[in-house]
Amino acid sequence: MSVHRSAVCRGPYGGDDDRTDGTDCSDPAVFEVARQGRPPLRVCPVHLGPSLLLASRVLWPPEIILIGRP
Repeated sequence: MSVHRSAVCRGPYGGDDDRTDGTDCSDPAVFEVARQGRPPLRVCPVHLGPSLLLASRVLWPPEIILIGRP
């Protein structure tokens, strides 16, 4: 789990880079959400629920991996 220690939350919309809207959360990422045809979305506990509903191409049922601790 320590490999992702520096991962930052990408926000509820799942931006793939720093120029994408919805990526302004600076909290550390704790979860990784699998998406179809896109890189996994790393999110903090606050944005986990919204990302499942709002991010693009989230698999359903969702695949969520714990990558860190809050």
